[in-house]
Amino acid sequence: DCLKHREKEKQEVIQNLKNLSGGSLCPVLKRTIPFGVAYHHSGLTSEERKLLEEAYSTGVLCLFTCTSTLAAGVNLPARRVILRAPYVAKEFLKRNQYKQMIGRAGRAGIDSTGESILILQEKDKQKVLELISRPLENCYSHLVQEFTKGIQTLFLSLIGLKIATNLDDIYHFMSGTFFGVQQKILLKEKTLWDITVDSLRYLTEKGLLQKDTILTEKGLLQKDTICKSEEEFQYSFQITNLGRASFKGTIDLAYCDVLYRDLKKGLEGLVLESLLHLIYLTTPYDMASQCDPDWMIYFRQFSQLSPAEQNVAALVGVSENFLGKKASGQAIKKKVDKGIVNRLYLSFVLFTLLKETNIWSVSEKFNMPRGYVQNLLTAAASFSSCVLHFCEELEEFWVYRVLLVELTKKLTYCVKAELIPLMEVTGVLEARAKQLYSAGYKSLMHLANANPEVLIRTIDHLSRRQAKQIVSSAKMLLHEKAEALREEVEELLRLPSDFPGIVASSTEKA
Repeated sequence: DCLKHREKEKQEVIQNLKNLSGGSLCPVLKRTIPFGVAYHHSGLTSEERKLLEEAYSTGVLCLFTCTSTLAAGVNLPARRVILRAPYVAKEFLKRNQYKQMIGRAGRAGIDSTGESILILQEKDKQKVLELISRPLENCYSHLVQEFTKGIQTLFLSLIGLKIATNLDDIYHFMSGTFFGVQQKILLKEKTLWDITVDSLRYLTEKGLLQKDTILTEKGLLQKDTICKSEEEFQYSFQITNLGRASFKGTIDLAYCDVLYRDLKKGLEGLVLESLLHLIYLTTPYDMASQCDPDWMIYFRQFSQLSPAEQNVAALVGVSENFLGKKASGQAIKKKVDKGIVNRLYLSFVLFTLLKETNIWSVSEKFNMPRGYVQNLLTAAASFSSCVLHFCEELEEFWVYRVLLVELTKKLTYCVKAELIPLMEVTGVLEARAKQLYSAGYKSLMHLANANPEVLIRTIDHLSRRQAKQIVSSAKMLLHEKAEALREEVEELLRLPSDFPGIVASSTEKA
């Protein structure tokens, strides 16, 4: 009976999964979907997750196995929620996590009833009873940590825009925010004043702000006056070039100084024989901290690089000798920065991905979940764009401004170069771009002048609505590019306002 329930729609789900991945299909999903069963976690690509969520929401799939992340996050109502153990990884379940997970069952307005089942061993029974009777945990400390990060970025913008440039003004501004209003509830250990002072000190130590010490109304305004009591001083802050670049590039303030040093060091011996060195510089720092390299794969990939590409590894501080010893399980005496080693490993993944443009094959090659590979690519494309804006604010990095434009585009689309113009059109992803290219539509102009009815007959599985959307989007994009060129032509032909003859005649009239 399970196999016959909405059998045709299940086959459509399987076929759509194949279309998303260029013909590849997870053998587990191939076996389970006919029974209405699927899994859902970060190992799937975002397109696969969305497709499975829609199938579950519409009742085509009736059972999801998932991680605690989905259970507590994605809004997928259920009749019954089963927790197989009262743990999230190795940590015992917190009451707010438990309430969040079982809250999926019997959602108001969707279902009239719901059940939740918690499976546990005898040793955990007492803990669970305490868990249920315990009040909700105080999560204010976590909120304060998150707020503090946002506060530091906010201070950069306040000072950069000269809205508030001294401690008193900044504190007064913060007092008027929701955070300031809620401070008595949220702040148990520190006051709003303490957080403001600490954040400004942190930004100054990072080199994002610089401060001038001036006397308050008790004395004269001069920098060099020495006073025994610091309370008489008030600091006037100015944003530095590094601070402005970090703000414009929306760089995580924890890494902005490290990024600056890495880019500076990269200028000393930038290897441009391939994209590997640039990819390394735009590999996200936060993902490197979560990485756990497979050393045999690492060493094998290193061995396949050209001498110039191997030189990139040496320049950043990862030697062939080190990788060989790690792959063979030997002890390493010389200390090597783990962050650099992990970041280079992820840059190998991205480098391979740009060459092969196939998430499935790269996922198998590096023994990584395809969802993780996709997340890495998305994060790298975003970070590359941020680094580009960061470099635009720093004159010394002018060379990166030229190079990162193309790299960002490659990371964003991750397809062969000839498909990129087609993928700029709304509604055209890689599979569709390949279909269009094979059918002879090789440029934006081709799509803008295409007949939707001809597209429907030429391209498989293309609806009339999608065909019209592609053509209208291409026309709009082409019009925008033409308008930009027209404005550039007018600007070039316009007589400069500071032309000598104009200046002279204006002076005579005056």
